[in-house]
Amino acid sequence: MNEVTEMRRPDETGVPDPYPFMHPVLKVNYGDWKWHDRLRPGVLHHVAHSGAEVWTVRAGTQRQMDVHTIRKLADIADEFAEGHVRFTVRSNIEYMVSSEDKVAPLIEKLESEGFPIGGTGNSLSMISHTQGWLHCDIPGTDASGVVKALMDELYDEFTHEEMPNRVRMTTSCCQINCGGQGDIAINVQYTKPPVINHDIVANVCERPAVVARCPVAAIRPAMVDGKPSLEVDEQKCICCGACYPPCPPMQINSDESTKIAVWVGGKHSNARSKPTFHKLAVAGLPNNPPHWPEVADVVKKILCAYKENARDWERIGEWIERIGWPKFFDLADIPFTRFHIDDFRGARDSLNASAHVHF
Repeated sequence: MNEVTEMRRPDETGVPDPYPFMHPVLKVNYGDWKWHDRLRPGVLHHVAHSGAEVWTVRAGTQRQMDVHTIRKLADIADEFAEGHVRFTVRSNIEYMVSSEDKVAPLIEKLESEGFPIGGTGNSLSMISHTQGWLHCDIPGTDASGVVKALMDELYDEFTHEEMPNRVRMTTSCCQINCGGQGDIAINVQYTKPPVINHDIVANVCERPAVVARCPVAAIRPAMVDGKPSLEVDEQKCICCGACYPPCPPMQINSDESTKIAVWVGGKHSNARSKPTFHKLAVAGLPNNPPHWPEVADVVKKILCAYKENARDWERIGEWIERIGWPKFFDLADIPFTRFHIDDFRGARDSLNASAHVHF
């Protein structure tokens, strides 16, 4: 009865410890690197204080992969790369080898299997994106499809280091923007308030939670045809789509009103500067699968203007801030419209303040 049992170890949460899976050279020299360089786009070379060297080959892969592709990548690692790989946050795969003689055969094999080498330095990295139609329950478009269509158009910018600085692009399949900040961000844009199916709201939605979810307090409880439901003040609604996840009967996606917008100038912080939010460049582009040609055309215009006019090491947002937004619109051949004017005056009083509103 008094026997002491060993306590259960806590379940691992968060990111697993990568150390057991590292290449042996990385383990031995962890945090003790002397210098590094890039031999060519997609190939990194690190030298440790001990004199040990490791070469890393970066290849672009799709984010949504079938088991056959994963096995193929693993087989390449076993045969050509000493069995060690890692995936980057932008769905690139990196192979580490301890001999320079192994780099060329590895590159040849990857390219022969359709995996481009690049995404390092001042190039366009692989576009990060959200789940889209495959997994997400509220998408307005197929984020992975947009990425495939764009990377087909921008293949050379991934395999060559010809940009003034690195370019990070993101794609989000709704206005929640799970893709995050990017030098160029392609996001869904809702243009009309949600259409409510009043017959099932009471059975599907927790109405107080939906009311609280609205950032501008545009939703309130209502009785419709004798049934408890919700109503939207369309004068206040900013068409953000925040109400749709907790209440699917408030359908905001449609072929006519779901558009795509392109934003520019966002980035995370680094040693030189603070993070910045991206800002609207183009609104109301057609949500036109499977190739989204209108989106690709705008993105190529922006990248071309940036490539030809920015100074070395300027990110897109820094370039725009230096030359000014009117000059940016002119160089990128993008029309300035009324949608670019920030005339929303309710934010200070009502944004994220629905708890203070009494119905």
